[in-house]
Amino acid sequence: MCGIVGAVAQRDVVPILLEGLRRLEYRGYDSAGMVVIDGGSADLRRVRRRGKIVELEQGLSGAALNGPIGIAHTRWATHGEPSEANAHPHICRQTVALVHNGIIENYEELRTQQRTAGFEFTSDTDTEVIVHQIYHYLEQHNNLLAAVQNALEDLKGAYALGVISARKPDHLVAARRGSPLVIGIGIGEYFIASDVAALLPVTQRFIFLEEGDIAELTREGVTIYDARGRRVERPIRENKLRADAIERGEFRHYMLKEIFEQPRAIAETLEGRISEQRVLDEAFGPKAGEILDKIQSVLILACGTSYHAGMVGRYWLESIANIPCQVEIASEFRYRRPVVTPDTLVVTLSQSGETADTIAALKEAQRLGFGPSLSICNVPESSLVRESDLVLMTRAGPEIGVASTKAFTAQLTALLLLVIALGRRHGLAAGEEARLVFQLMLLPARVEQILQLSPAIEELSQQFAEIRNALFLGRGTHYPIAMEGALKLKEISYIHAEAYPAGELKHGPLALVDADMPVIAVAPNDQVLEKLKSNLQEVRARGGQLYVFADQAAEVKSGPGMKVLEMQPVEDETAPLIYTIPLQLLAYHVAVIKGTDVDQPRNLAKSVTVE
Repeated sequence: MCGIVGAVAQRDVVPILLEGLRRLEYRGYDSAGMVVIDGGSADLRRVRRRGKIVELEQGLSGAALNGPIGIAHTRWATHGEPSEANAHPHICRQTVALVHNGIIENYEELRTQQRTAGFEFTSDTDTEVIVHQIYHYLEQHNNLLAAVQNALEDLKGAYALGVISARKPDHLVAARRGSPLVIGIGIGEYFIASDVAALLPVTQRFIFLEEGDIAELTREGVTIYDARGRRVERPIRENKLRADAIERGEFRHYMLKEIFEQPRAIAETLEGRISEQRVLDEAFGPKAGEILDKIQSVLILACGTSYHAGMVGRYWLESIANIPCQVEIASEFRYRRPVVTPDTLVVTLSQSGETADTIAALKEAQRLGFGPSLSICNVPESSLVRESDLVLMTRAGPEIGVASTKAFTAQLTALLLLVIALGRRHGLAAGEEARLVFQLMLLPARVEQILQLSPAIEELSQQFAEIRNALFLGRGTHYPIAMEGALKLKEISYIHAEAYPAGELKHGPLALVDADMPVIAVAPNDQVLEKLKSNLQEVRARGGQLYVFADQAAEVKSGPGMKVLEMQPVEDETAPLIYTIPLQLLAYHVAVIKGTDVDQPRNLAKSVTVE
């Protein structure tokens, strides 16, 4: 949730740290801070501010921060309200400074012990106990690395840490357990960050720390120790992503840019995975064919938007591949006692690959004895990818807007590839596979066409300027799409929005419908269209205001109390991807009208790395 960046160099690191924070702000933006070891006095000098990075930047303009080693942090609050006192870095007795991403579960116990030992607390965070514990061991060993190693043995929970000390002014110690951390390799300078994006302006060479690793960085190099304290070598990987890949360009917001990048994201997710009208088994990894041959059912684990993608996947797996599928919210699955079926493929969906609940749910499924695992993910070196037997990367590119858009449609594209690959093992005819592959290949162009509705949807969004609540309706594969539309609207416009299967209206939600309650529906020309039309009439009969995205052939027309935007005809299987786009655009334009922070909505963060 939080973003960490650190640097050891032969130059002033303040500009490096500040730019890194800007690139990590999507991970949290309640408060931010930076500490450097002064190049002259070797003192710790710190600036912290409540609010976004721009507030910290203003604070730095009046401070004399300059030094060759430092750490910085952008926060999403878990323990303690957003405030300057709770902002990182935290310092103990002007000797040790620390930044932290994660949650320490036994912090109350440690805090009690430390108060008894005479330590003073200046924040409400769980993080402050870590810096005090490191100081405690530093007093005993006078060795920063050993102090960190000993302190970590006392912690329960998850963390990614960056630690510096005035007593070791040329050393930076980093560690991770349950939260991601990457090391950047320069020439005579080394860096740490929560995400490679933070370091792209200074390097394209990275080491991804494994679970339990501790690293010591100096200007001479990096030394890494595993969870048992043994010195280890981790591979250096090249990242070809350009530093400007996460710039907004001509777009007003990242979200709008990412909505319009969806044709490319879908095309690149398909690239090299289809040949001669069939899906290649090799797309899922080495020996994927042998693994998929044995699969009799699928379990999908995901959170948020990814969960909605998984729900669409369930419909596809049952109707196309003819195999049973369960879709579970990862944070709930962990605490259930599911019936274990060994020939079940466990599919995890996550844009970042670092979603803490999804990682924990996967590990629980593995512990229980479910079958092999497959990760559908957008970040190649992420924890989920490393934990999974098979991988299908979505290739959506960096997604900076907190509200996911292109990652969602790329996930749907990847899921349909998986459904087809499993389907041919369970009775899907070659001709039907060829038809589905052809529909997939048409998707980028069809999404490009739908994006041309943006001006019409912008005009429609004016009707939502004053509303406080909204209902979304869909049936079949489009119920999850309605859920995704409702989530997008509530995330970025702060309008209370809920989605229902249209057939459930009469079982309760219809009581909410009146002239002040807009009802948004998706109406593709599928087998449940006539049922949906009846549901729409139920809304009109109660004076509700309907806004319908309907297939041109569906014969759903605008009239009193109902505004219809016509959509191009599309096959049933790929319709969920197409009908997602106007709901994304509607949420975006409504948020712009309301003047909210589209890319960084309140209380949210992009990468949910805490449970």
